[in-house]
Amino acid sequence: MLVRLALSILPLVGTALSQAGGPYTDPDNGITFWGYTEPVHGVTYGYVFPPLGGTEFIGEIVAPIATKWAGAVPGGNMLQNLLLVAWPNGNSIVRSARIATDYLQPTAMSGPVLTDLPSTKVNSTHWKWVYRCQNCISWSTPTGTKSIPVDAFGVPAWAWSSVAVDSPSNPQSTFLEHNDFGFFGLDYAAAHVSASLYNNWAAGGTGGGTITPTTTSTSTTSQPPVTATPYDYIVVGSGPGGLVTADRLSEAGKKVLLLERGGPSTWETGGRYGPEWTNGKNLTKFDVPGLFESMFSDGNPFWWCKDVNVFAGCLMGGGTSINGALYWISPYSDFAPTTGWPVSWGNHAPYTAKMKARLPSTDAPSTDGKRYLMQSFDVAAALLKGQGYTQRTINDEPDSKDHSYGYSAYNFQGGMRAGPVATYFRTAKARKNFTYKQYVYVQNVVRNGPAITGVKTNDTSLGPNGIIPLTAKGRVVLSAGAFGSPRILFRSGIGPTDMINVVKNNAEAAPNLPPQAQWINLPVGYNVSDNPSINLVFTHPSIDAYDNWAPIWTNPRSADASQYLKNRSGVFAQGSPRLNFWRAYSGSDGKTRWMQGTVRPGAASVTTSYPYNASQIFTITVYLSTGITSRGRIGIDAAMTARPLIGPWFTDPIDKAVLIQGINDLISNIKSVSGLTLITPDNKTTITNYVNNYDPGSLNSNHWVGSNTIGVAGKAVVDENAKVFNTNNLFVVDASIIPQMPMSNPHGMIMSMAEQAVTKILALSGGP
Repeated sequence: MLVRLALSILPLVGTALSQAGGPYTDPDNGITFWGYTEPVHGVTYGYVFPPLGGTEFIGEIVAPIATKWAGAVPGGNMLQNLLLVAWPNGNSIVRSARIATDYLQPTAMSGPVLTDLPSTKVNSTHWKWVYRCQNCISWSTPTGTKSIPVDAFGVPAWAWSSVAVDSPSNPQSTFLEHNDFGFFGLDYAAAHVSASLYNNWAAGGTGGGTITPTTTSTSTTSQPPVTATPYDYIVVGSGPGGLVTADRLSEAGKKVLLLERGGPSTWETGGRYGPEWTNGKNLTKFDVPGLFESMFSDGNPFWWCKDVNVFAGCLMGGGTSINGALYWISPYSDFAPTTGWPVSWGNHAPYTAKMKARLPSTDAPSTDGKRYLMQSFDVAAALLKGQGYTQRTINDEPDSKDHSYGYSAYNFQGGMRAGPVATYFRTAKARKNFTYKQYVYVQNVVRNGPAITGVKTNDTSLGPNGIIPLTAKGRVVLSAGAFGSPRILFRSGIGPTDMINVVKNNAEAAPNLPPQAQWINLPVGYNVSDNPSINLVFTHPSIDAYDNWAPIWTNPRSADASQYLKNRSGVFAQGSPRLNFWRAYSGSDGKTRWMQGTVRPGAASVTTSYPYNASQIFTITVYLSTGITSRGRIGIDAAMTARPLIGPWFTDPIDKAVLIQGINDLISNIKSVSGLTLITPDNKTTITNYVNNYDPGSLNSNHWVGSNTIGVAGKAVVDENAKVFNTNNLFVVDASIIPQMPMSNPHGMIMSMAEQAVTKILALSGGP
């Protein structure tokens, strides 16, 4: 389960985000900047430097008028770094240089001298600040001298807000924390021009450059023509569906391009973002299983997609690189016709076997074979045994879930996160017919009626206007997730008319829509399902809450950290879950619904009138899975942000009634376990009222499925071969085609689904 977090502000990202920025020429002033156009908000950040040894630079921020203020941090880390903030005030730009010594309101920075250059302006659609920043290469801080790495590769940062500053006419106005932020890689060593050219620009001159910009991923630049390479298959998204699909297609000898809108994750994929205590050990946050809980408390959560308003992973591996890594082998019901699958999908066993051969599960991930921090398992097991539950090795008996519990199973290998990244991606990238590109944002497929001819991206280095073509019989496979794939379809003129009209009214997206006569009306975004989940918090004197996971990033228990670094064993070789259980219930409508539970030390939040010992808390999260009947809808807003339009939780009251019954059963024998106390909810409320008053936003498990559901024409988005109806060569292989919640956390089921889907796609006539 993914829980909510409050974003903090611009801590160090190191070199995690590379290969994103490049040179471009501003058409208003002829200045060649090195920088980046951030694709979600459409803001451009640029820099250019004099020859090495200088103490200044020229920069610019170009932003849509909806940007109420924007910030540029060329050093990349907000703390102790030069922060340049600007905003429009009438027809003028107000700006200042600031510094933050803590995660507080940044204050005026002494030393820098800012001069606005002539092409600074505000019009009806955009504002632009072009500036000269003197005394801006290095500066003193309480912790020592800091500087921009002008002779090396750097990772500048940006901040963005849709909320206006408090006093727009005051350069030192206070403002609320930004709505969004991010980083991009930039080769500062290349961003220098001759002294004469720089001095001309710094004095307000224009043009006169002899630099020919190279290819760049910015969308507002002028650049020489590029030649696009056609591919047999373009796979969009490197989550579990996309990685399995791309690997099997390349294994079959097809020419495959895999596109990921984010960057690297694990060390093997080029990621470098990890805690200080792992320095020198070739480990990132995404390699160490025990760092899972820090995904939600880290102030630099660059891995979350910024234009999806629920948690979604935008990095190599998608959700499998940032989730709890619970890995369950599918029972028959996961692909049964009774749960909405076409009859041809019923025999999933051969495909699940292929997945297991590549990625076995483990419920003892520490390399020494021992299990650690198991007190919550012991207490929860005692509670469940009193209700007739039987302990099993869950993945050995996937079809025997009713009244079963067992050790949590993971996709880890060698004490490290593995998943499809360390298996399917590893074999794919070794093949010459496989190409992988990161930081590529796919906007829409390019189509002529039912025929897809390529994809349009933000990366103009991959083709004219960012368009990457297919070969004559080529195919596109969308694996961008339950929110990302529907958005691409909407922007391609596929889906309900109301959503396509949202695209039509967006100035950037509308020109890429096909003619209205070619729109394809399909129920994209409907039939959406997610596990409704309720947290119960307990205490027991035997529990070690592991400091509620708070110090694992900055100050872990030294013995545990040392043990993990020595041989990948101990507490850090496992995620936070310790036990999982299932039970079947018959609802008043005669339908069977399944309850699932996850037990872990610590708690996301505690609301209680009881005194309690915080070191003794643990959580049981109770879900409903297979059989739930509630459905929601997802779509996009005017900014092209993907979001739920109708929440999928408890739209059918019978789902809620079953979950309330399940929770009451779970705590029915609590007094039989000596020392066990339920503190959230406490005795001030009933379970029924607790569930009825539960924050709807906290019901979200982020196990979204169904938004491009598989099925029959007229009721579904893709057919039994995962091909989008009324298209010739467009497919979807990700969680969005799953018609019903699987029995358990879905990423193992998604991989099995992808194994079967790619087999069907390869067997389908008409392909390359």
